[in-house]
Amino acid sequence: MSNVEKAEKNILIRNAPLAVILLAAAVGWFTLRDYISFSTLNENRDALLAFRDNHFLMMSIGFMAIYIVIVAFSLPGAAVASVTGGFLFGLAAGTAYNVFAATTGASAIFLAARWGLGQTLARKMDSSDGALKKIKRELAEHEISVLLLMRLVPVVPFFVANLIPAMVGVRFINFLWTTAIGIIPGAIVFTWIGAGLGEVFDRGENPDLSLIWEPQVIGPILGLCILAALPIAIKKIRGRRGF
Repeated sequence: MSNVEKAEKNILIRNAPLAVILLAAAVGWFTLRDYISFSTLNENRDALLAFRDNHFLMMSIGFMAIYIVIVAFSLPGAAVASVTGGFLFGLAAGTAYNVFAATTGASAIFLAARWGLGQTLARKMDSSDGALKKIKRELAEHEISVLLLMRLVPVVPFFVANLIPAMVGVRFINFLWTTAIGIIPGAIVFTWIGAGLGEVFDRGENPDLSLIWEPQVIGPILGLCILAALPIAIKKIRGRRGF
């Protein structure tokens, strides 16, 4: 086998995990979105609650495993899973389970992307002399703030916030802890909705996930976004004034 063939084989192997994730995401979008829903949860809630009461540890592990798979393969239903965590385990335990599972799943996507396309792109950015290298340098200077902002700003898709850092060479340890910290506010909101889900189902309704856009909810989250962006703003101002 020639060096070129070996290089091509290595590229295929490195990109295989990300390719599997993307394929699973595409298949899941068309096949699972009608099954991972609040209607399905409502129809099975008595059985789920009974199993939780009789096998709490098994239910906890099983729930987190399913949530990790949903996030790792970018399957539809992450919001439903977060609300389900609150419904089954309450606000405190549900939030802990949701944050752990979402962070673990996000880390799987990050590592898959970093091992493949991310490694290649990061090398190209390092070796370039133009805009790409400048972007990478700017991100490196404000890595923590940017990562936290990507998690805190509600309009940034979770999948995008997992992929972009891997593509630009963000350090995994920083990605890991900023993900865990940054998703806590949103996790609390969705878990809180789930904690009151039984009453919502009893009224024959589905939960209103638009609650996150209510002023009393989005206000504190935006405040955290401002705090995360503050170091970037201060550094820019100091740079312009020559401090």
